[in-house]
Amino acid sequence: MPSSSRTKRISGIFRTPRFLRRFRRNTQAVSFSGNKVELFRDGGDFFPAMFRELDTATRHICIEFYILRNDRIGILFAETLINAAKRGVSVYLMYDYLGCLDTPGAYFRRLEAAGITCIHFNKPSFRRGLAWLDRRNHRKFAVVDGTRAFLGGMNIGEEYAGFGDSVAHWRDVGIRLEGAAVGQLQKLFIDLWESETGTAPALLPPSQRLSPAGDAEVMVVSGGPHHNASFIRSSFRMAIAGAAKSVRIITPYFVPGPRIVRSLLRAAKRGVQVQLLLPAVTDVPLVKIASRAYLSPLLKAGIEIYERQGTILHAKVMLIDSCWATVGSANFDLRSFHRNYEVNAVIDSPEFGRQIDEMFEEDLILSRRLTLLEHEKRPWLEKVLEHLCDPIRRFL
Repeated sequence: MPSSSRTKRISGIFRTPRFLRRFRRNTQAVSFSGNKVELFRDGGDFFPAMFRELDTATRHICIEFYILRNDRIGILFAETLINAAKRGVSVYLMYDYLGCLDTPGAYFRRLEAAGITCIHFNKPSFRRGLAWLDRRNHRKFAVVDGTRAFLGGMNIGEEYAGFGDSVAHWRDVGIRLEGAAVGQLQKLFIDLWESETGTAPALLPPSQRLSPAGDAEVMVVSGGPHHNASFIRSSFRMAIAGAAKSVRIITPYFVPGPRIVRSLLRAAKRGVQVQLLLPAVTDVPLVKIASRAYLSPLLKAGIEIYERQGTILHAKVMLIDSCWATVGSANFDLRSFHRNYEVNAVIDSPEFGRQIDEMFEEDLILSRRLTLLEHEKRPWLEKVLEHLCDPIRRFL
């Protein structure tokens, strides 16, 4: 491990002007000070808090979610938005067409009848063949009055609403954000809405300057196929490269590609403790098969890989040196890096980092460590399937 003096020197790299300049240049992120960030370790706490906040809206609500289900959580969500519209709040909802393919049209017609403006993202265009399938809006956030926001890995559905204690109640993470960084989320919403419809949302005032709400430094990193580079991947790689003590990653889908693997191997080589938490049970078996091909070099380098038991892990979190965290919609996979519209909040806060560390330790108690010997003894058929997945990894 690095010496204490070296650790102290390097762990402050994230606040140096040089690092911040490089980070902004490579991710097009904007940095905001004076933010308050609240962590929700599961949907059982996240949804009640978000619904309460929506109930306090007085001017406008902007919402993007990949999936909205017509179940108990989805119906409660709809009723909350309808009540806001009845109070005179302007409500704008953007949902992904493919993500909501199973949601009945009556769900959205009810919202529209209440005065809520709804648009679907990327409706099929048969002139492009099947190319439309590959362009998805995977972002998940809600902005209230331009001053408070909720974001993370959760969609609107019952499986996300529990406490991560069963395969029916998934393990996920979200945050409440208050402060100047919220304005950047609202700007992302307006920009994508205008891109899809040709006009900006009516009656939606521009983002405003907000008074400090806390002491967290926050950057908002967005990614999508409209960019020439993968800003999400760049943010991950730069953070890992700056690590002095530890890298802790929680992700449900791990198909990172060679660049992220090299970043993790370099971190391990310079003495950084690298820990990766993956799901033992997944909702996308093909992705788990594809991910196995990346694990051998990581295990050989001494990187710790754990599998969370008893639930489906769906959280997307990375913590560097217990102080610099990313939380959002992006997975550690090639689809999130290149094909999906994604958004992450980068949070520089020792107190928030302490909470993530505590959460990670609790998850480790409920996890099983994967060994190199066990991994190399996996069935030959599994290895064949891994190789067969190679040509389609970018699309998983």
